Amino acid sequence: MTEPSGDVLLEISDLSLEFRTYRGPIKALNGVSLNVRAGEIVGIVGESGCGKSVTMMAATRLLPKGSAHITGGGIRLFGNDPMTLSERELQHVRGRLVSTIFQEPMNALNPTRRIGEQIVEVIRRHQRLDNAAATSKASGLLRDMLISEPERIMQAYPFELSGGMRQRVLIAMAFSCEPKLIIADEPTTALDVTVQALILGLIKHK
Repeated sequence: MTEPSGDVLLEISDLSLEFRTYRGPIKALNGVSLNVRAGEIVGIVGESGCGKSVTMMAATRLLPKGSAHITGGGIRLFGNDPMTLSERELQHVRGRLVSTIFQEPMNALNPTRRIGEQIVEVIRRHQRLDNAAATSKASGLLRDMLISEPERIMQAYPFELSGGMRQRVLIAMAFSCEPKLIIADEPTTALDVTVQALILGLIKHK
């Protein structure tokens, strides 16, 4: 794996992708191209089902191995083709260099583990912090997300939180390792309209 260099963080060139099913191939992407540079905000706009989430998941190799197949073009993530990285290299890229904020927080969080455990695990996996320091950082990140009682939230399980609160947890988790690139799939969908602008401002500032 090459180390990141230059200002182009993500490059997608003429990407075509299909899902292979028992009924035959289903084309999901056809000739998608985009570049994301350091300090740049890029938005993908389109109707439901047009391939926005598939593009995002393809960039970080999160699509199912058996059914998703790239049929044309390619992806360069920090100068590397994510399809050729080992699992260890991919884990480094996903945690330390790029983070993803998913649209459905209930599916992205482990329902059997407390919120604090999940955030602390991410921090400790990618940063050299002991448990106390990682816990303190997790609490601060939740406070940044306008959560007034972060210690209580850290002791809760995902099912005990509202959809908007779970979404804030995911955003905090995405920023926990200070990645160079954030990929967000409708990050404020579950948030109350009164706090959407504030959270978007925090994301932009980070």
